Amino acid sequence: MNGPVGDEPLGELELVHTFTGAMPTGVSVSHRGRIFVNFPKWGDEVPATVVELRDGREVPYPDQPWNDPSGDDDADAFVSVQSIVVDPADRLWVLDTGSPMFQPTKPGGPKLVRIDLDTDMVAQVITFPPDVALPTTYLNDVRFDLRRGESGVAYITDSASTGPNGIIVVDLASGASWRRLHDHPSTKAEPLTTFRPVVEGRPFLERPADGPPKPVSMGADGIAISADGTRLHYCPLASRRWYSVSTEALADPAVTQEAVAATVVDEGDKGTASDGLETDDAGRLYLTSYEHNAVLRRRPDGEYETLVHDPRLLWPDTMSVAADGHLYVTANQLHRQPQYQRGQDLRRRPYALFRTRIDAGPVLLRR
Repeated sequence: MNGPVGDEPLGELELVHTFTGAMPTGVSVSHRGRIFVNFPKWGDEVPATVVELRDGREVPYPDQPWNDPSGDDDADAFVSVQSIVVDPADRLWVLDTGSPMFQPTKPGGPKLVRIDLDTDMVAQVITFPPDVALPTTYLNDVRFDLRRGESGVAYITDSASTGPNGIIVVDLASGASWRRLHDHPSTKAEPLTTFRPVVEGRPFLERPADGPPKPVSMGADGIAISADGTRLHYCPLASRRWYSVSTEALADPAVTQEAVAATVVDEGDKGTASDGLETDDAGRLYLTSYEHNAVLRRRPDGEYETLVHDPRLLWPDTMSVAADGHLYVTANQLHRQPQYQRGQDLRRRPYALFRTRIDAGPVLLRR
C-alpha cells in the first residue's frame, strides 16, 4: 500500500534572497537588474525601511539618513514604506504610508518619493493634502502611466482598515492629487457572509490576545495597469473578486465621481484572495494567491492558469515583472503575525524573495 500523497508543487521557484530580520513587503527590479525591497514598520525592528540588495547584503537606500525620520510627519525621510516601484523610465518611486503600526497619518508623512537611479539621489517628493491622505489612509501600492499629462500619472490604492478606501490619482508634474472611487463598494473588504478566507488550512481572521475574533477589513490593495494602459485593475485584500476602472476617467479631474464609478467592471471571482497584482507586456495579469501559496495568471483570452504553487510561498505579497524575463515575488508569512494568532508570533525566519521565469517584460507605458 502506498503512503499518503503530498501537495505537489507546480512551476519553478528560484530563491533570490532570504531575510533574517524584519519582514519585507514590496520588491521592484530596475531595468538594469538592481533589486529594491522595503520593510514597513509593523512591530519588527526596522533599521531601514527601504534597501537595495547588493552582493547578498541589505543596504539602506538611498542612504541611512533617508531611513531615519524625525517623526511621523517628516517629509524629508521615510516614515514607514509599504511599496517601492520602478517606473517605465527606470526611476524608483517610494510609497511612504506615514503610518507605522497603522497609526493615524499626519501631513508630511504619507508621500511619494522619486529617486534617480543614475545618481541615487532623491529627485522629487510629493506629499498629500489631508483631504487626500486621510488620517485613516494606508497607502498600499502604486502604478505609473507616463504617457498621460505632462510627466505622467500615478495610481495608488488606499487599503485603510478603519476608514474609507479608494484610489488616489497623482499628477506627477504638478504633484496635485485627488481621490477616486472614494468608499466605492468595489474597494471595500467583504464581510464574512460572502468571503471567509482560509490560509494554511485555517480561517484567517484578526484574533487578538484578548477579545473575540473579527474579520480582516483591509480594502483596495493590489493594483495593476493593463498592457494597453486603458484599465486599472485592483482588488480588496479581503475578497476573491477583482475589478477594473477606466484610467481615462480616473486621470481626468473634471470627470465626476459618479462618471468614474460608471466605468467600473466587476472582473469576477479570481478563485483566491490576493495581496498583489501585476501585469506584463504580453497582456497577462498576475495575482498572488495567499490562500493557496501560489501565483496565478489570467491570460488575454480570459483563461486562468497557475504560474507557480509552492509550500514556500507562505503569503506571497508583492510581485515585480523584471526586464530579465522573471517575475519576482516576496513571501513574508503575514498571516502568522501576532494580531492574527491570538497574540503569538508564529512567523519563522527567514522570509524570502523568489523569482520564476515568465519570458515577458514589464509594461512600459511611456512616451
